[in-house]
Amino acid sequence: MTSSSLFQTYNRSELTFERGEGVWLIAADGRRYLDCASGIAVCGLGHAHPKLVAALQSQAEKLWHVSNVYQIKEQEDLAQLLTNNSFADRVFFTNSGTEATEGAIKTARRYHYANGDSGRVDIITFEGAFHGRTLAALAAGGQEKYLEGFGPVAGGFKQVPFGDLTALEAAIDENTAAVMLEPIQGESGIKPFKLEQLRQIRQLCDEKGVLLIFDEIQCGIGRTGKLFAHEWAGVTPDVMAIAKGIGGGFPVGAFLATEDVAKAMIAGTHGTTFGGNLLAMAVGKAVLEQILEDGFLEEVQAKGLLLKQKLARLTDLYPQVFEELRGEGLMLGLKCKAPAADVLNAMREEGLLPVPAGENVLRFMPPMTISNDEIDQLIECAEKAAQRVETAQTAPAR
Repeated sequence: MTSSSLFQTYNRSELTFERGEGVWLIAADGRRYLDCASGIAVCGLGHAHPKLVAALQSQAEKLWHVSNVYQIKEQEDLAQLLTNNSFADRVFFTNSGTEATEGAIKTARRYHYANGDSGRVDIITFEGAFHGRTLAALAAGGQEKYLEGFGPVAGGFKQVPFGDLTALEAAIDENTAAVMLEPIQGESGIKPFKLEQLRQIRQLCDEKGVLLIFDEIQCGIGRTGKLFAHEWAGVTPDVMAIAKGIGGGFPVGAFLATEDVAKAMIAGTHGTTFGGNLLAMAVGKAVLEQILEDGFLEEVQAKGLLLKQKLARLTDLYPQVFEELRGEGLMLGLKCKAPAADVLNAMREEGLLPVPAGENVLRFMPPMTISNDEIDQLIECAEKAAQRVETAQTAPAR
């Protein structure tokens, strides 16, 4: 029996951190670790970023929460910044990615209801998807390991094989409300859709009269070198869910939509107590302003390419440890040939903190503020870890 009062729903590491500086986390024993997880694509500007600290402190001294009963200028400001830099006309703020997913699903269904087609409720997703932990979001993802033990699966969701557009077209019928996908699947092991596939899916949705929802909770907010990953394909969704990186570590999420779609969500159709609170809006605005500064995203592209080249070299040097490199920008995944848990432990021993994903993959998603020198340090630690694993593999049995 554990002495902790917490639910035991996480397989936690023994590591405990007391503070962070940029891309570094400092453990309770003083040891420094290079953070390649960013709180799972959350701390895109690193830890204790001075602009984020200043924004939070400034707002905390004025007002924290008033509820959405009132006009909130800070919401208007961040929403305008988002719509000025995206496909969207309207924004609804949430506290998390799961809430953003739920709001996107509701918006898609409500759109068809408002247009006299209430039978269109089905959401089609792709196998390997992860859209959140609520019952509806779990049903959207369709992964048995997350659904097991929670009773009947919420209706109105279909899954097709990843990237199978023939299966997608066959699945669309008169009950389909929307197709929902992550331009780069994160939890399943950093699996990007091909850009041409995204274009074809957009065209198919238009032809069939169904909406397209992009879940950019993990791959958005600059992580691929564009503000949103779908921009690389030159297409836009009708609805989009975001979270993680927009708050830089503070809980913020949102779903965005075009005016035509958003107008179906009239007063009373959706709500939140804490979503869009003033602290979240202050931090979110500071994050977005920093990412939109001239040259920032171009630097992410350059650093992403540099890291990708160096990680690819590791896969060549250590073929018994690494099998494949995946991803774009600073959202990369190393598919391991050795057990990913062994590689992860070796990297932690070397002061490096990637995060595991499906298909025996380790994700490398460092803060976008990482420097070229820190990328070199990352690679040095990763190579030492690979040598550890390789040595262990070849050591004679005792």
